[in-house]
Amino acid sequence: MSDRPGGWTDDNRDDRYGRGSDSAQPEGARVMRHVQRHPAPPPQRPAPPRQYPAPPQQRRPEPPRYADGYDDNAGYDNGYSNGQVYGGGNGGGRGHGGGDGGYVQGRPAPDWRRRIKIGALTLVVVVLAVSISTYFWADSKLKREVDLSKVIERPGEGDGTNYLIVGSDSRAGMSAEDKKRLHTGSAEGKRTDSMMILHDGSNGPTLVSLPRDSNVEIPTFVGSESGKTYKGTGRTVKLNAAYAEDGPELLVRTVEFNTGLHIDHYVEIGFGGFAKIVDAIGGVELDIPKAFKDKYSGADFQAGKQTLDGEQALAFVRTRHAFTSDLDRTKNQQKFLAALASQTATPSTILNPFKLYPTMGAGLDTLVVDKDMSLWDLGSMFFAMKGVTGGDGKSMNMPISGSTGGNLVWDKAKVKQLVQQLNNDEKVTVSGN
Repeated sequence: MSDRPGGWTDDNRDDRYGRGSDSAQPEGARVMRHVQRHPAPPPQRPAPPRQYPAPPQQRRPEPPRYADGYDDNAGYDNGYSNGQVYGGGNGGGRGHGGGDGGYVQGRPAPDWRRRIKIGALTLVVVVLAVSISTYFWADSKLKREVDLSKVIERPGEGDGTNYLIVGSDSRAGMSAEDKKRLHTGSAEGKRTDSMMILHDGSNGPTLVSLPRDSNVEIPTFVGSESGKTYKGTGRTVKLNAAYAEDGPELLVRTVEFNTGLHIDHYVEIGFGGFAKIVDAIGGVELDIPKAFKDKYSGADFQAGKQTLDGEQALAFVRTRHAFTSDLDRTKNQQKFLAALASQTATPSTILNPFKLYPTMGAGLDTLVVDKDMSLWDLGSMFFAMKGVTGGDGKSMNMPISGSTGGNLVWDKAKVKQLVQQLNNDEKVTVSGN
């Protein structure tokens, strides 16, 4: 009888544990059952996890703090994600926010106000850069060759600004073909072909033509090249002879002496530059009231509105033999110059670099001015010329009282009144021829 509980005996134990024996002899060896093992299948490579683009880093919200200063989460990491990778929220899917507290993860809306500000600022910078570079480019092309400091015994300055505008017959820079095409001839040197005083003041611009055949007195002057003083002898000549004798400085001295009007700036343009400006803007439209021809200037015009190119424009302002008086010629010059300024100072020219730069280049290449003249002064003169045909503008010839036979004599009383009104910047009431 075994004392093992439940009647358990050594005989009914599992063979895998062996049989026990009370005998002093060891138990014989037992044969173990052979267990056949099959080779293990090769390990499967796990599928790579699905990659999601990481959203922009979000700043982790600060934990709440309580009035007593106790921070419930201070120094404690709960180990859970705040939802930055897969959209957060209560189990929401990527980019869709899945419940209360979730958020939609997507591209932020563009800041149009900031973009507009940057675009506007860029545009302003570009416009300023182009404007400044254009100003210095044009200013560098001005030929400041006339020194008005050499003019002596000058009258006092009045109100407003007075420009002496001279059209010379200079052929500088013109080829033989240009001279033939423009009917300029091949004379050496240069002479004045037209002269005008432009007054720019508060009562509107006034343009006064000075006929080249005007009878004037040559005063005492200092030679522009020699520096010698030449005493006046009371001799009288045609006005254009003063320019031929000693250039722009003597011309200014003669005009100031015979009028009493202070000249602030001097501007001169030659034949070639004049024609190039007209061609650069595509021609000038003009209404010619009466047909005329002149074989010397090459003019051949019919009556009516027509667009003149550079060659035709030069012929129009130079024609004198088709008229009975040089005063008719000066009126045509005034009419054309006002039309040229009016049609050039337009947005289609100023805002179009393909017209603006050729126009400025054509004029500035042959423009001669005084040493104190700035590009701003030149622009003011140009717009004053445009305003001559406006409501407040006036154009006239110098008042004439008669002739010496070949020279035109100015009306001294009217000239004195005209100069007084210009000096005082008053409305001009004097009439010219």
